[in-house]
Amino acid sequence: TLLIQEQMCCHLDILLSIHQQHYKINQVLIHQQIELLEVLTGFETNNKYEIKNTLGQRVYFAVEDTDFCTRNCCGPSRPFTLRIIDNMGKEVITLTRPLRCSSCCFPCCLQELEIQAPPGIPVGYVIQNWHPCLPKFTIQNEKREDVLKITGPCVVCSCCADIDFEVKSLDEQIVVGKISKQWSGLLREAFTDADNFGIQFPLDLDVKMKAVMIGACFLIDFMFFEKTGNQEQRSVLW
Repeated sequence: TLLIQEQMCCHLDILLSIHQQHYKINQVLIHQQIELLEVLTGFETNNKYEIKNTLGQRVYFAVEDTDFCTRNCCGPSRPFTLRIIDNMGKEVITLTRPLRCSSCCFPCCLQELEIQAPPGIPVGYVIQNWHPCLPKFTIQNEKREDVLKITGPCVVCSCCADIDFEVKSLDEQIVVGKISKQWSGLLREAFTDADNFGIQFPLDLDVKMKAVMIGACFLIDFMFFEKTGNQEQRSVLW
């Protein structure tokens, strides 16, 4: 009984931490760190990210947890666990992506991401939707009920401009936010896979759904902007 009470207190502390970080926030910035070993050798290393508020203050640190063989054999399509840690060193959000086919030619095996906050407690999912021309996703709550839609451009080309994935209402008539892959400069774009993202969401959006949108950003990064051996993982045409 004492152990259960301690676990419940820990869960409440983490939920409170997430609520405090996301309450009255309508934008976060995600900066992937450059891995020198990856640049020099071409071997894929665990991705690491800083998650910042609009003032540039780090609120979370995210690190990928996969083994060497998975990273370098499966490349950008690899399954992964991404652990999001607060400034106190406590894991507050866990993202898990199973191994799925990343080709739009196989609509029966599309991408999916589960978001847990705190770890072990699912709060939402990001589900890829099949479309012949556009990258499309659905954001779901913990009951797997559809909440929002995400639509990206037909040509996902990072060339001297930002790339916007619009977050829309379920009927796709109203744009309520966006996930933007930000242009990082010619040298950084050409020689590394360290990407920068900005996420905008409604101020009054449930904090759980804000966490799910952060998860959606990471899934988009792996699917469209991750490189292996300094080579783009796919053609820029979806």
